Amino acid sequence: MTLRVVQLRTEDGRRVVAVSDGQHARIVKGAMSVYQLARAAIEAHSTLGEIMDDAGYEAQVDLQAALEGGRILPPIDHPDAARVFLTGTGLTHLGSADARNRMHAAAHEADVTDSMRMFRLGLEGGKPPAGGTGVQPEWFYKGDGRSIVAPEQPLSMPDFALDGGEEAELAGVYLVGDDGTPYRLGFALANEFSDHVTERTNYLYLAHSKLRPAALGPELLLGEPPADIRGTVRIRRSGRVLWERPFLTGEKNMSHAVSNLEHHHFKYPLFRRPHDLHVHFFGTATLSFADGLPGW
Repeated sequence: MTLRVVQLRTEDGRRVVAVSDGQHARIVKGAMSVYQLARAAIEAHSTLGEIMDDAGYEAQVDLQAALEGGRILPPIDHPDAARVFLTGTGLTHLGSADARNRMHAAAHEADVTDSMRMFRLGLEGGKPPAGGTGVQPEWFYKGDGRSIVAPEQPLSMPDFALDGGEEAELAGVYLVGDDGTPYRLGFALANEFSDHVTERTNYLYLAHSKLRPAALGPELLLGEPPADIRGTVRIRRSGRVLWERPFLTGEKNMSHAVSNLEHHHFKYPLFRRPHDLHVHFFGTATLSFADGLPGW
């Protein structure tokens, strides 16, 4: 049985909804946030599923109506937005280097760009044997909890932005316990919105290009994600589909193991401060910008 959690607004305030088997969506009694439940689970040496079962459930919820009514919140947040780290890794998916290479090739004289070199490092050492440490990935910072946008809500661009483009990918969600141990809460689909024109100008502008909001949700999947996740990324304008491509993620389609990406993020003591939340984006191989579509 798959178990997912959703946060939403109701007439009675914020609530948490547990979704099981893709059909039954029920309010968790007394729960106002996933963060609250996760803290309780860690302190009790339990799991989110067990904590929700112990709390019990109330009425069922029509999640589609809540989504259409703009009442779905991001699947994770923190009472103090400054205690959230939004970070990510690039060049982690089979095909991701090709998209990045096309972005930078015109401005790079060498036969092999640094992006391709980084990708090849991942292919060769991104999935180490059990107990081993693989090559470290590219890493970037996106912002804190203020940068998280709820499903179906606008993604804003600063007035100095040169572009705004989608990056559909998988994100891991983590809470650090009292003793500095990071606990994986689950996974969410995400739009890691970025400024690809700024990034294309120079590799060293990647850091600037990533300081943009990102959409999460609507659901947090508990447990392990499928190894092969498939979908479709679409851009609609004026009611018509302007661009679409298949979307692949999951370890079967990645050059790095998720555990390797997690290791290289949390090896830094800075990221093991008790009670901090981390949302870590795992990268993508699908970009409309790489196909020449402007983000305006």
